[in-house]
Amino acid sequence: MARYVVRRVVLLVAVLFAVTFLGFSAMNLLGDPLVNVVGVLAELDCEGIEAGLVEDTTVDAASRDCDTVAAARDQYHLDQPVPVRYVLWVGDLITGDFGTSFQNDQPVSQVIREKLPETLILLTMAQIVSLGVAIPWGVIAAYRANRAFDRGSTVASFGLLSVPNFALGVVLLYLLALRWQVFPSAYESDNLGALVFSMVLPAVTLGLPLAASYQRLLRTDLITTLQEDFVHMARAKGLPPLRIMFRHALRPSMFSVVTVFGVSTGALIGGSLVVEQIFGIPGIGREIVTAVVRDD
Repeated sequence: MARYVVRRVVLLVAVLFAVTFLGFSAMNLLGDPLVNVVGVLAELDCEGIEAGLVEDTTVDAASRDCDTVAAARDQYHLDQPVPVRYVLWVGDLITGDFGTSFQNDQPVSQVIREKLPETLILLTMAQIVSLGVAIPWGVIAAYRANRAFDRGSTVASFGLLSVPNFALGVVLLYLLALRWQVFPSAYESDNLGALVFSMVLPAVTLGLPLAASYQRLLRTDLITTLQEDFVHMARAKGLPPLRIMFRHALRPSMFSVVTVFGVSTGALIGGSLVVEQIFGIPGIGREIVTAVVRDD
């Protein structure tokens, strides 16, 4: 047992090292972050000054002064070797110091606190939509297994799973917001009611493909459960079909859905990157896309 625990701990440390190192390397592939602080040509001008190729008076002191460059490199540890920078970066992550945004000069942790509520509301509503659609859909499909409704449900579920979030979002935005004007076309935050109402379309965009996944799992498990002896006993007692389905068969058939529920949250976070852009929601996903575009 002790050997197994040690092996798992070592594996966990290796995975964490690989993930953090890849993340650190990916950030360094974006280019020199110093250009966001002191200007695009700062490093080139300083090299020219040191080589005597450029006169010091031709360098703009506000953005390209060599002292400013050196101070910025020291502040962001860019003058350190890559292994040292990696260790310092991991140490900052552990202590909750995510650095400062170059664009708005705010701590990243503060930006996360400001943008996180909208994303959490969106993810919560998306899960509510997915479960609210998947449970009755899966129950009916299992009750009418191998019939027309079940076959149509199979086609519909695979169709929803195949459609990208951005395509589904654009279609829903055009039909329900711009053409029929059932829902607002953009994010609103005047009050809680307006905020939730403006989140309906984004939540449906994220929730429908997930509902299709839940429906397939629930249908399969329900069909298996309906063949169990306790279900046959309930039928023999004359219990109504709906009571058998929802009172006796549904609960033991939800284990697969509950298992996937936690894993699907990560997929929803990835989907929110695109959905927040489409619907103009000022959440974490949109902020991440903006930061990547601006090399922040």
